[in-house]
Amino acid sequence: MIFFLAGTSDARELAVTLQREGHRLIASVVTENAVKELEQMAVPAFAGRMDAEAMQAFVLEKEAAAIVDASHPFAEEASKNAMEAAERAGVPYIRFERKEQNFQESPLITYVSTYEEAADRAAKAKGTVMLTTGSKTLAIFTEKLLPIEDIRLVCRMLPRKDNMEKCEQLGLPQKNIVAIQGPFTKAFDQALYEQYNVTCMVTKASGQRGSVDQKIEAAKELGIETIVIERPAINYKNRCSSFEEVRDMLLTFEIRGGERVGF
Repeated sequence: MIFFLAGTSDARELAVTLQREGHRLIASVVTENAVKELEQMAVPAFAGRMDAEAMQAFVLEKEAAAIVDASHPFAEEASKNAMEAAERAGVPYIRFERKEQNFQESPLITYVSTYEEAADRAAKAKGTVMLTTGSKTLAIFTEKLLPIEDIRLVCRMLPRKDNMEKCEQLGLPQKNIVAIQGPFTKAFDQALYEQYNVTCMVTKASGQRGSVDQKIEAAKELGIETIVIERPAINYKNRCSSFEEVRDMLLTFEIRGGERVGF
């Protein structure tokens, strides 16, 4: 059995692909909605965050042959826990991560390394700042931007109850919440920017499947400043950026059908 961390849409596609090719696996996801999506595709899954110790115990209990970490590019803690759990349990760790996109240089695009840097940069803007980085780090932006009279902070995020509760706790007005689930088109993003008169957009370098390219291109065409938060610098082991590379890596570790042959 393969212990599979699924954090993106393409990660779920990889899980389905591996299972169809004969690998037994069980997927760990963050939300119950993701569990339902995978179960509809006949992939066993469960929701919940685990630290390294819990992952190690799970791997040993299930006698997992490997950990395939296809968590979100910004799920830094999950990846570190998975690498540590694999080392402790003595099983291979394989990282799958979609390629990062490189955009043409533009005076409208600013790259930063942290959420704090992004908030500081956005604080210099005037008008409407649209945040598209999710709810996990929302407090960093509300603390910095909500007190500024010349800035209206609008947040686009998944329509989940816990997200709405967090917005309320942090004092974000309902009229400034865009609760919606993608995928989105460039035309949709442009319409959204125009609806809210956006002057600055904040996003993460999540990759094409995260619709980052469309968000940025839509903003560029409208002359909107964009702040891009770069991916965490993690020294991944056995990093793959395609399904084929993951298959090859499993074969390298002599894993067939979710089992490690010869061990």
